[in-house]
Amino acid sequence: MKATAPPAKRRRGPRLAVLALVFCSLLVPIAFLFNRFPAVYVTDERPQQEIDLPSFDRVAFESGGSVNEDVFKKTSGSSSVSHHGIDTGPSIVRTEPKVIVLPPPKIELVLPPPKVEPKPEVKPVPVSVPVHHNKKINVDKIRPPRVQSADEVEKAKACQLEFGSYCLWSIEHKEVMIDTIVKRLKDQLFVARSYYPSIAKLKGKETLTRELKQNIQEHERVLSESIVDADLPSFIKTKVERMDQSIARAKSCTVDCNNVDRKLRQILHMTEDEAHFHMKQSAYLYNLGVHTMPKSHHCLNMRLTVEYFKSMPLDPNDSSAHTFNIPDNRHYVILSKNVLAASVVINSTVSSSEDTENIVFHVLTDAQNFYAMKHWFARNSYRESAVNVINYEQIIFENFPEFGTQQLYLPEEFRVFISSLERPTEKSRMEYLSVFSHSHFFLAEIFKDLKKVIVLDDDLVVQHDLSFLWNLDMGDKVHGAVRFCGLKLGQLRNLLGRTMYDQQSCAWMSGVNVIDLEKWRDHNVTENYLQLLRKFGNNGDEASLRSSALPISLLLFQHLLYPLDERLTLSGLGYDYGIKEKLVQSSASLHYNGNMKPWLELGIPDYRKYWKRFLTRDERFMDECNVSP
Repeated sequence: MKATAPPAKRRRGPRLAVLALVFCSLLVPIAFLFNRFPAVYVTDERPQQEIDLPSFDRVAFESGGSVNEDVFKKTSGSSSVSHHGIDTGPSIVRTEPKVIVLPPPKIELVLPPPKVEPKPEVKPVPVSVPVHHNKKINVDKIRPPRVQSADEVEKAKACQLEFGSYCLWSIEHKEVMIDTIVKRLKDQLFVARSYYPSIAKLKGKETLTRELKQNIQEHERVLSESIVDADLPSFIKTKVERMDQSIARAKSCTVDCNNVDRKLRQILHMTEDEAHFHMKQSAYLYNLGVHTMPKSHHCLNMRLTVEYFKSMPLDPNDSSAHTFNIPDNRHYVILSKNVLAASVVINSTVSSSEDTENIVFHVLTDAQNFYAMKHWFARNSYRESAVNVINYEQIIFENFPEFGTQQLYLPEEFRVFISSLERPTEKSRMEYLSVFSHSHFFLAEIFKDLKKVIVLDDDLVVQHDLSFLWNLDMGDKVHGAVRFCGLKLGQLRNLLGRTMYDQQSCAWMSGVNVIDLEKWRDHNVTENYLQLLRKFGNNGDEASLRSSALPISLLLFQHLLYPLDERLTLSGLGYDYGIKEKLVQSSASLHYNGNMKPWLELGIPDYRKYWKRFLTRDERFMDECNVSP
């Protein structure tokens, strides 16, 4: 008998490969739809870190920088801080942001509110600011609370958490459109789309199906070319009536309501996703505008640098170089990479001072802008004051090679959200907390011959004489600054780790800061900074290094801070549209902390005029680069 071969086994490999390809072909388009934007956009300008403090009760400020402690005794819930590259233990919840988040990436830390024990607060004596005020300033009058519904509060909070100050800017610049008919067309289109699949399955309804399909296509064609009612064709009323008739006939048919409801919800979700996508696009362009140097400013820097080497001028500092290291002079320090911003700070300070003979400004800049700064301040004079432009990176590299951070960092800004659990319908408050960068902690080493300096941010405008600050007796304190008691160290316990600190110590703001360099050296502030830097900024990347500026700044000065009167500096002009004009005019100095800097086109127009008033006009270079005053 002839043996028969057993049947060959079917090969399963090709079938599995085909199934895998089909599966991937379904997943790839979905993944593309959910990742249409890059996760990070890196710019040369300073970004803002994010701090989300949703469980803070609203803080009531009193004159002199004091704080009502009772509002902290009822805090409950959790808080979170958004940072990058900081590992603080198992309480960190890492989330991947779905939207454009300028560096640093978003990391949320769960922060329980601190326990406040009932004990009397020792209130330091505030510094009186020589400005004219007839009555006490109340922060509630500056930013009056607006009562909103719970849904509006949640939407506003979610928008600010995701997009930051873009939400405030978009509300302020919202264009009022006459689009009543356009909205009606969209509503008709959504209803027709939800009924169409069910009608198409019914027998004997072919005519109604074709009519619905034709009306849907005509509505889509009209809406693709129309945004407002003025864009609509003259015969639109006929199309609206025809669609109403088709929808009425569709509703009279017997269909499964669940299918219609499911389709309508699907269309609703797709529309919401599309609206959110367009909002991300707008927020991306907004962030691109506020974090990028304007083209005209870049042109100005390049022209000044070229002119510096073409003209080969004598060193403009020769005539006044002897005043740079005289301790008895009044020394102001400005860290800046922006020629016009530094010029406005100097010009406003000099214009507001009665005596400018002994004033010296030290402008610390990077190597890229050093020669542009030198040429600008050589061409422009500011009464009897002297301007010393310093290449910060070269100084650190040549004299302090042991310091690892040789790059110039400008003051770091952190976006803080404050809301109340007891009053959930009250509008959440957003603040920008600006603190010292890593470059500030080397001032005592750079200016070894000086005893005291006043540090001014480059987004500041001085409106009153600051000479009284030189007579300030800070006792054994090192640093004089305006406190920000909306944030206390106890609410950053997960961020600060196991370091010893006073939970009731308030945060503080940069802008106008008085530094006693002799006390700084006595307390070894720079050495203590380097120790904290090894603890908080040792992850090796720049994002982690910049994030560490907040805990380091707060910990270093928690017992060395002398509180200045809160009326010395009015903050928020870079994001808050609600500050009253009378308060702006009467403040000793204006701090444009936030995204909307006054030299940007996106700056708040009502506040930009105070900055432009002190802008030095150099016709030759500014006209060539189209720098608008």
